[in-house]
Amino acid sequence: MTFPIIPAEQRQQDDKGVKAVLLGPSGVGKTSQLWTLPPDKTLFIDLEAGDLAVQGWTGDVLRPRTWPEFRMLVEFIGGPNPALNERQPFCQAHFDQACQNFGDPAVLDKYEIFFIDSLTALARLCFAWCQTQDEAKSEKTGKPDTRGAYGLLGREMIAALNHLQHVRGKSVIFVGILEEKVDDFNRRIFQPQIEGSRTGLELPGIVDEVITMASLPDEQGQLQRSFVCQTLNPWGFPAKDRSGRLNQTEPAHLGQLLQKINQPRDTRQPAGRQLQYATSTPMQPNTTITQGQ
Repeated sequence: MTFPIIPAEQRQQDDKGVKAVLLGPSGVGKTSQLWTLPPDKTLFIDLEAGDLAVQGWTGDVLRPRTWPEFRMLVEFIGGPNPALNERQPFCQAHFDQACQNFGDPAVLDKYEIFFIDSLTALARLCFAWCQTQDEAKSEKTGKPDTRGAYGLLGREMIAALNHLQHVRGKSVIFVGILEEKVDDFNRRIFQPQIEGSRTGLELPGIVDEVITMASLPDEQGQLQRSFVCQTLNPWGFPAKDRSGRLNQTEPAHLGQLLQKINQPRDTRQPAGRQLQYATSTPMQPNTTITQGQ
């Protein structure tokens, strides 16, 4: 048996696909980003039945209504996980069952992008299913156990997202509502609107890109829809760019954004923003900030 080392040349040529989450307040136009994607290569997974904004879009759509349906779809897209036993979701046996229900996985070959709208609705579907499971009931009294339901919700959601993360050669776009809150220190904070806390906390570590779609003023002070793409931004929006190819803000055009991320890197040039460090000296913890600094 040969040790499976992947040469650098092959790794550079591999098409991993982009795994991204697109966040934004309700009504900002997240679902409408479908218009910027090629309809013949995109599968729209509509969980909200909120497709009025893309009613004339000519791509294919799926509408899972329950968590088991969506989980089986994830198995069908991602294939079996060889590390799991036959009693766990996403194992070989569950994948075989998905193939019996959906047919040959080759039907998905034509799709390069899976657009899942939305994580907010998906978490609600998952939580409704979790509440019907034995784990969501007290062993002593048999009454509903909310903590058990939320624990199962976190494990189910993270398992599904992790499985989609490992789909090679496909881009997966998760859409989610961004909500604004005020913390105990009266500071504005932004976070994904997802049932439970675990999924929202672990999501940035699963995906390659975290993009916030927001209305920002241009040079003339007119509000324009923009993508905020970098963690260090003055608005405090959740953002992350693992590719190192994106600016702090980008035009609100998802198709162009994916092309920019996937553009070939010139291997003769050194790595970009990932290895650029600040040259200024950080402020010391005990430094007093006076007015005007």
